[in-house]
Amino acid sequence: MKRILLLEDDVMIASGLLYALEQEGYEAVHCADVRAAHSALQAGHFDLAILDRQLPDGTGASIGAEIKKMGAATAVIFLTVVDEEGEIVRAFEDGAADYVTKPFRLRELLARIKRTLNAAAGAEGPQFLTIGKARVDPAAGKVLVEGEPVDLTALEYRLLLIFANNPSKLLTRTQILESIWDCGGNFVEDNTLTVYIKRLREKLGDAVQIETVRGMGYRAG
Repeated sequence: MKRILLLEDDVMIASGLLYALEQEGYEAVHCADVRAAHSALQAGHFDLAILDRQLPDGTGASIGAEIKKMGAATAVIFLTVVDEEGEIVRAFEDGAADYVTKPFRLRELLARIKRTLNAAAGAEGPQFLTIGKARVDPAAGKVLVEGEPVDLTALEYRLLLIFANNPSKLLTRTQILESIWDCGGNFVEDNTLTVYIKRLREKLGDAVQIETVRGMGYRAG
């Protein structure tokens, strides 16, 4: 049975998530503050930590850093209202497996949890994803082209990750937009996707070929 640490001070969110996690067959331990989470980490191993970033006595990022310092094989998913791009990028750079902003959709969060646990167990194969001449490191949130890092914004990175997970597959604009703005509750006009595709093409050059399929969507490889 996979053990999950849930660091969340919102009682309603915590109770709902605990019930859902237990229904999925996980052993979930809830902590409402940083002090309790610290004690829980000292008491036993967790396969996954779901961390809020803003707590009454500190930040979930400090618990994430503690997990990293311990060298524990514990994946980290941040679940938070903080949707600032800089914070999201920093979280991935520090090794977060995923970053979900509130409000979120429960079934999708559960799917992300399952994917993260499978990846940690090696069920998803290689540590790196390759698309064209680009190599994506999901654990570190980094992209390399011929060994050189490519500076992408958080949303550009997520867009590339979608393509890397679906190489040479036709993805509709709706599918892509839903994947990029999946949990933040933000409405984005369709034209915004065109802008991000253009920026991604400019930054990747000929390393990744992103094909526009007129009237349908995009295909990359």
